[in-house]
Amino acid sequence: MSRKLMYCIHSYRIFAVFAFILVIVLSLLFVGAVGIAFRQIGFSPYLTIMLLVATFAGSYINIPLFKLRTSVPILREDYISFFGITFKIPQIDYEEFTTLVAVNLGGAVIPTVISIYLMLRFPQIMPYALAGMLLVATLTHLVARPVKGLGIVTPAFIPPLAAALAAYILPSGIPAAVAYVSGVLGTLVGADLLNMHQIPRLGAKIASIGGAGTFDGVFLSGIIAVLLV
Repeated sequence: MSRKLMYCIHSYRIFAVFAFILVIVLSLLFVGAVGIAFRQIGFSPYLTIMLLVATFAGSYINIPLFKLRTSVPILREDYISFFGITFKIPQIDYEEFTTLVAVNLGGAVIPTVISIYLMLRFPQIMPYALAGMLLVATLTHLVARPVKGLGIVTPAFIPPLAAALAAYILPSGIPAAVAYVSGVLGTLVGADLLNMHQIPRLGAKIASIGGAGTFDGVFLSGIIAVLLV
């Protein structure tokens, strides 16, 4: 696989923090501290461990979708000498720039598949999950910011806290499932999909849905949101 499509989307220091959080949660699963919450959504502790590890490891893999081409203005300076005096004349050239739009395996594909599975397994939560997704997407979209050369970034703890709030206020009967679906889909919609129109002008070579800037919110939604309910 191309190295452009398999890479660490964060600094290794941040990933070390995520790995530490993952180890703590997996340890709690083994001692049964959070097993009840996961059993509510139909996952055994061992299946939960596999899914969380797959989400974390899958963040290294981006699946290419399509390319976006745009013209980027580049400022250069020309110098003209006249009667011994040099004049500096700014010129603007336009260079075609290509951005590869991809989808992150651990930050988008796996969490979305799990979310769809939960809504199919518990169809009664679908209206609550969609309402929670709208809440999370709205809050996430308000705080998401485009960053040149990177993509769309959002504060890591906003989506999971918003998802936990939605799970508490919506009488679904299965708050853990609502928290997960709301946090995952709300983050992807609010941060990435609603900001797709800004991707061409950010100058990023790769724009990954669920990748850098969004993965932390999705990953923590899968852990913190469930732990809070």
